Amino acid sequence: MPANTKHLTTSPWQQFAKISAGILGGYLISALLHMCLSLWLPHPKDVLITSILTLFIVWCALLIVPFLFKNGWKAWLLYIVIIAILYGVYFIGNQNNPFI
Repeated sequence: MPANTKHLTTSPWQQFAKISAGILGGYLISALLHMCLSLWLPHPKDVLITSILTLFIVWCALLIVPFLFKNGWKAWLLYIVIIAILYGVYFIGNQNNPFI
């Protein structure tokens, strides 16, 4: 059964925004999340080994999220805010634990 055309995105810029937010933004969020976890949780080496598997799972979930938005640029805005927060957490944690 084909999709109803009224629910499909017709603008190529919206399609680009959703796809790029899902691929690039989702990967950056999942990578920063696992980097923060390795700094803030005990046993950082074990967390990094586990992150090889969980990073892909989180990335796949974050790849789908932008397609739930009507506007792809709002998805990018949300992802940029999350990336900035996670980078701030990573920066603070890296100053407190510089040798990990």
